Amino acid sequence: MKKGMKKKIYILAATALSMAISLSSCSGYLDEDRYFKDLQTIDHIFENRDYTEQWLATAYNFLWDDNTDIGTVDYNITNYDDDMIFNERNDGEWYRKFKFGEYDYSWFSGSWSLCYKGIRQTSIFIQNVDKNKDFTAEQIADLKAQAHFLRGFYYWLLIRKYGPVPIMPEEGANYDDSYSNLSTPRSAYDDCAEYIANEMVLAAKDLPLKRDNISIGRPTRGAALAVRAKAYLFAASPLYNGNTDLADFTDTEGNKLISQTYDETKWAKAAAAAKDVMELGKYKLFTAHKLLKGNDAFPATITPPYNEKYSNQNFPDGWADIDPFLSYRGLFDGEVYAAENPELIYTRGVSETLQNMVRHQLPVTGGGYNCHGITGKQCDAYEMADGTAFDRNKSPKGQYTTQNDVNNGNYRPLKANVNLEYANREPRFYASVAFNGALWCFTSKKYSNDRYKQIWYYRGEKDGHPAGSERWIPTGIGMMKYVHPEDAHDDADATPHIVKKIEPTIRYADILLMYAEALNELTTSYTIKSWDGSASYTISRDINEMSKGIAPVRIRAGLPDFGADVYASKDLFRTKLKHERQVELFAENQRYYDIRRWKDAPVEEAKQIYGCNMYITNSERDLFYEQMRVPNLQTAFSRKMYFWPINYDELKRNKNMTQAPGWKDYD
Repeated sequence: MKKGMKKKIYILAATALSMAISLSSCSGYLDEDRYFKDLQTIDHIFENRDYTEQWLATAYNFLWDDNTDIGTVDYNITNYDDDMIFNERNDGEWYRKFKFGEYDYSWFSGSWSLCYKGIRQTSIFIQNVDKNKDFTAEQIADLKAQAHFLRGFYYWLLIRKYGPVPIMPEEGANYDDSYSNLSTPRSAYDDCAEYIANEMVLAAKDLPLKRDNISIGRPTRGAALAVRAKAYLFAASPLYNGNTDLADFTDTEGNKLISQTYDETKWAKAAAAAKDVMELGKYKLFTAHKLLKGNDAFPATITPPYNEKYSNQNFPDGWADIDPFLSYRGLFDGEVYAAENPELIYTRGVSETLQNMVRHQLPVTGGGYNCHGITGKQCDAYEMADGTAFDRNKSPKGQYTTQNDVNNGNYRPLKANVNLEYANREPRFYASVAFNGALWCFTSKKYSNDRYKQIWYYRGEKDGHPAGSERWIPTGIGMMKYVHPEDAHDDADATPHIVKKIEPTIRYADILLMYAEALNELTTSYTIKSWDGSASYTISRDINEMSKGIAPVRIRAGLPDFGADVYASKDLFRTKLKHERQVELFAENQRYYDIRRWKDAPVEEAKQIYGCNMYITNSERDLFYEQMRVPNLQTAFSRKMYFWPINYDELKRNKNMTQAPGWKDYD
């Protein structure tokens, strides 16, 4: 060991939480030789520019795998809630296991160790990066700010999934300390949220406002402030704000980890934090220009029904100059470069697991796995083109489009023989839902007769219900979101042609909706300083400010803002806001956490899952659309499912760790 170096070891938080050794042992995760080597080389690492950059790059690596937000069920099962279904893994066995909370304590637990590895990596970086003389002061500030962001973001991922978690010492832990002191208990949820907020302020001070495409996976000031806003919003939500139902969620000393007293000021802090992002003046909703001519892959704009207020004004005051369908689809299908997307606040970058998810969405006809779909509930959530709610009881029965309709431009974008319950729906519906008879483009396929196919889910069709296969969608409703017209797998190619996808980890529409949600919960006015203290905001339930959050999102979708009656009622606005989040943020790993923080999961998760009758052939097609309960896609909710359980190994090795309520503790 170098002279003067402290006899200290930076113990990975997961190590302090899962130490499988006594202090007299050198086995297990706390490998003495390994960490003495770390200590011997730490100065050398941070005195070298390349090694320093590699150290930070390693900290970024922990953002993937089980920390991925959007992808296949192998990496992120929480993206599949009451809105999405999957039929893979033993003919849906995984789905049943997930939806009934029958998973064990090690299932999808990798995020815990990944996050704490990232926390250790960034903590060491923050403590040592100033030693490097190859960087300018400005570069050091940026690198350190990135590390603060990552450390806060890893804690954000943890509390979103596990609730209150241990906040580890930033300076590291002394390796010869007692085992009792190394066993770190959970911190209260509010303390966790405040820690994240503070980390993000430290990051925001020195992060730039914009990154280029080469550095798009690195955070910006807006990204830091957006995570801060999300942490505050969750802390203000019913699950964490005065929730006496979780009075038994305590640490080993009996301290309550969830706030037992409702505090309205938390909503004001969340609103002000969202406003901090808005006030940067950096972000706006992505829109595509109106198309007068087009084709099936990029169709001419379908003009929303006439609205006196919005039809004659350009965005953001109206939709006269935009294409609502292409505006929404282009956010997700890979058509727009990340650095050119003004709505993208933070992304992990190009996501191979998201591209693989699209392969699972693609029908067999397009070379896909045909096993990811949408629930009947989600399908019905999309409004009509004029902004009124879809009413299944009033929707057309036994009526279908004809070729004459197609030739005359009726019911666009539907092709022939499509049930009229899918007609005249809002543009986000057509960008997200692969209904029976929807057109899939497959433009990358080699032969022209393999492109532009209507996909049918009737029994006996290539993409319908087969015997002995997982490659069918039990609800009869496929998923179009994230799919680009080129996406397909041609038999002539070794690999599928899937346009590269950028994970939309945080986008501006989310911030706008968060702002409106937080304002709605206020009963009085508050004065709150901006994140850097340079300004003060007056925060109250101001309907004009609430409309600033809701109206742009709906207008971009070709829908009118809510009426005065909605804004006049806190309860009605809350209901509408939740519905808007369900539709706008579909398949972005938001719904699972939203219905939990709202404490709506016991109702929403317990509803039976319905879909089309997949046992019906085309010859009796009317019966296909009679909604039926899907037996192998049922669900339930119990209190323990609010939080993910802590792995038994962690509980065994950290005597101060407590389990989430409802899950069995380690004895």
